[in-house]
Amino acid sequence: MRYHKIPDETVRRLPIYLRGLMFSAEKGNEHISSQSLAAFVGVHSHQIRKDFSYFGDFGTPGVGYNIGKLAREIQRILRLDVIRRAALIGVGDLGSALLAYPGFRTYGLDIVAAFDADPEKIGHTINGVEVEDVSGVDSLAEREIFLAIVAVPRQVAQETVDRLVGAGIKGILNFAPCRVEAPKRVKVITLDIAMELARLPYYMPAS
Repeated sequence: MRYHKIPDETVRRLPIYLRGLMFSAEKGNEHISSQSLAAFVGVHSHQIRKDFSYFGDFGTPGVGYNIGKLAREIQRILRLDVIRRAALIGVGDLGSALLAYPGFRTYGLDIVAAFDADPEKIGHTINGVEVEDVSGVDSLAEREIFLAIVAVPRQVAQETVDRLVGAGIKGILNFAPCRVEAPKRVKVITLDIAMELARLPYYMPAS
């Protein structure tokens, strides 16, 4: 089922709710109230109920939410109920760390290919994935890979995205510190770590 006219902020919160449910399940709980889930993720309980109301009625009055059932519903909504194969472009310090990170599979993502232009990196294996020459990006659709993570320098970010679009990629997570453009049919999410860090001093008390 496709959901239309759902606020982006609601979609952004769904993975946070999923993490809270997983944490609660690890503690041995079978049910959770909206108040308890709200306390874990840092939002008001009415916000959780409003977000879930876009997709259906998942709770039971006086009981709360069945954790396992609700987690499966969120995974289905986010299309995380099947493993999505992804490619990493750029295997520098950040790219290597992303390859080594084990948590992506929890959210239905599996980095199965990695590419770089540096001959010294090509052929090396990180977390079971061999680094390939960047020319191999053109064959991603043939390998049934439609998601990509871009961790390249700013100067080559746009041309990398252009090449990925031409290779049939439908979703891109961009870590390059710049804005990139893609056709509307391709969803691009940019995460600039330095930019996020730059916000923190504003909230810190003056020394």
